[in-house]
Amino acid sequence: MKKIKILIVLIVALVGFNSCEKDELVFTAQEPGEFSFTNSFLDEYVLTSNTTGNIGERFTWNSANFDVPTAVAYDLQSSLTEDFAEVNVVGSTSNNDIAVTIGQLLSMANALGLDGDPDSEAPNTGQVYFRLRAYIANNTLESFSIPQAMTLVISEETGGGGSSIMPSDWGVVGSGYNNWGAFTDGAFYTTSTADEIVSYVTLVDGEIKFRLNNDWGTNYGDDGGDGTLEADGANIPVTAGTYKITVNTANNTYTIVPFSFGIVGSGYNDWGAAGPDAKVYYDYTSDTWKVGVKLLDGEVKIRLNNDWGTNYGDTGGDGTLDQDGDNIPVTAGYYLLTVDLNNLTYTLESADVWGVVGSGYNNWGATPDFSLTQLNADTVVGDIVTLIDGEVKFRVNNDWGLNYGDSGADGTLDQDGDNIAVTAGQYRVAINLLDNTYSLNKIQ
Repeated sequence: MKKIKILIVLIVALVGFNSCEKDELVFTAQEPGEFSFTNSFLDEYVLTSNTTGNIGERFTWNSANFDVPTAVAYDLQSSLTEDFAEVNVVGSTSNNDIAVTIGQLLSMANALGLDGDPDSEAPNTGQVYFRLRAYIANNTLESFSIPQAMTLVISEETGGGGSSIMPSDWGVVGSGYNNWGAFTDGAFYTTSTADEIVSYVTLVDGEIKFRLNNDWGTNYGDDGGDGTLEADGANIPVTAGTYKITVNTANNTYTIVPFSFGIVGSGYNDWGAAGPDAKVYYDYTSDTWKVGVKLLDGEVKIRLNNDWGTNYGDTGGDGTLDQDGDNIPVTAGYYLLTVDLNNLTYTLESADVWGVVGSGYNNWGATPDFSLTQLNADTVVGDIVTLIDGEVKFRVNNDWGLNYGDSGADGTLDQDGDNIAVTAGQYRVAINLLDNTYSLNKIQ
């Protein structure tokens, strides 16, 4: 056992002594190997981009023993090198487990330079390292576990075939989107058409304009309401809904049209009788549309703008969408739907679905959580959620087994962390899984 000596004058308040003697009190901490991981590790972890929301590994461990009547805290640390020359804190907790998603592992694989493209010279396999740090808060006592190597493999379906679509410098700003710049403007993206950019946004009643680089130095409105943009022009009135906004930057024209694909059916919303369709979100990194959703036993289809005028099923069950095609049978569970509108193909795969829960939304689970959608390895999004005065947390699959709050209110999520205080209003939600930061952006 490793022995750590601390003068008693430093711990008077802890042990309740009334006098300060210079006698020494000896605390002990477990040696590495005694304090260690208890979960079983796979020979290799095969990572695919369509399962990024799933748990890649749940790290568990036995409790560290410092022989001190004070709570022990734990950091799960990762490193790209075995010597932990550079350390990343994956998560912190006072419990004995932390879950790591496939998306987080993919981010580490990307940092290693791994690539699943068979035509690339980059490797598709590499190792990352994890260890535990146990410590007493506000004290020098700490203990580390023996590092554990994990072999990551990027599958071929993850590498290659990336989208050439890129974010534009232009954005949507206004009372109809972000309260005139209270947070980042709604993104525009490049398209295959020269001088054409497009934005897919959910708006509220209000007004909008288009501006460059989130700054008022260059902004355009529409003075005559004729679809032509003018520098410093008039605000453009909008009504609540989800839209496709297309701008031609060469001739300064634009269009705004309703545009929202979603899941409808007995497997989700009683064919539209029980509420809106499950709206898909655009992922520019793959030029596809995605939604995280909880389904029931039944059937579903995909339709445009919550209306049967344009709807798709799957005649033949081959993963190809057919207009007015057969219903798609589904079984109860949590899924990620990915739709490629360019090729009219789709996948519907089991996946963990993040959600918002709390007194500020659904009385801590009295009704289903507000579902969020993981777009890629790093990003989880959701809009628009209506909150009331109260508190919220994020959890996975409407279950408390994996939940996150914010201990310290610093904008970083902590597993089993403190509740997050919110005030009544409408919000856009985003989580960055790379650094566990989040935003609750209030629109109004």
